[in-house]
Amino acid sequence: MKKLSIILPVFNEEASIELILKDIKNIIERNNIDSQIIVVDDGSSDRTPDILSEQDNIKIISNKRNKGYGHSLKKGLLAAKHEWVAICDADGTYPVQEFENMFQYMDRADMIVGSRTGQKVAIPWIRRPAKWFLNKLANYLVEYKIPDLNSGMRLFRKKCAMQFFNIYPEGFSFTTTITMAFISKDLEVIFHRINYYPRRGKSKIVPWRDMQNFLVTIVRTILYFNPLKVFLPLCMAFFLLACLVLVGSWYFEGQIRDATIIILLMTSFQAAAMGFLADLINRKSDRL
Repeated sequence: MKKLSIILPVFNEEASIELILKDIKNIIERNNIDSQIIVVDDGSSDRTPDILSEQDNIKIISNKRNKGYGHSLKKGLLAAKHEWVAICDADGTYPVQEFENMFQYMDRADMIVGSRTGQKVAIPWIRRPAKWFLNKLANYLVEYKIPDLNSGMRLFRKKCAMQFFNIYPEGFSFTTTITMAFISKDLEVIFHRINYYPRRGKSKIVPWRDMQNFLVTIVRTILYFNPLKVFLPLCMAFFLLACLVLVGSWYFEGQIRDATIIILLMTSFQAAAMGFLADLINRKSDRL
């Protein structure tokens, strides 16, 4: 018998939460799962709390005010009592029935991600350029082709996820962080193709603000696991800039801007030194 804790973070999801819970309970019954359903209400101001109060066999955790998607997931993760944890957004965008197909990978993976690369993927056009850029940056930093960096539907082993608990952010970047953390630590991650539908209700994502948060999260996460991936390119950039100033000032001005060149070379050296120092600290902490 499978044992699974299911975490649903909700914030003003009156249009979809009842149907999502019904589908999840049907999946549990069909697959004979020893389950725990945890719904974290992140300060909803609509009918969501009333709908949840009418549900049986669920654990409700309520935040007095809205504290963020990641904050809710971390609360749910601390309350989860089973070896495996499932998370899913409660806005109706994810086909929760796909969990039944994702179960087949549990014996050979540490995390199974519902990758939004199916035939029907309703990602708003305004979010696609930022999503493409962030995905490419993450692929470079972790040296791994990630089909879907921040899917909100996934299964993972709790003991693996708890290793990185202190670096999970409070906002939407939670899923980005856990994806990069698992891959950076060579844990087995499987991406399962799913569809992605238009949401019910109003989206909580603010594209440009959240893109900035995602970008910071990606860089911060890779600094935590592989700092040389960030510092060495910075070192090379300042070194090449010093060379360009050297050649340009001599060719166009007939003199060498030695002070500028020295500053750029020293900055290049400092970036390299910081990168190697951070890498040594990271490797030492891994052995402790």
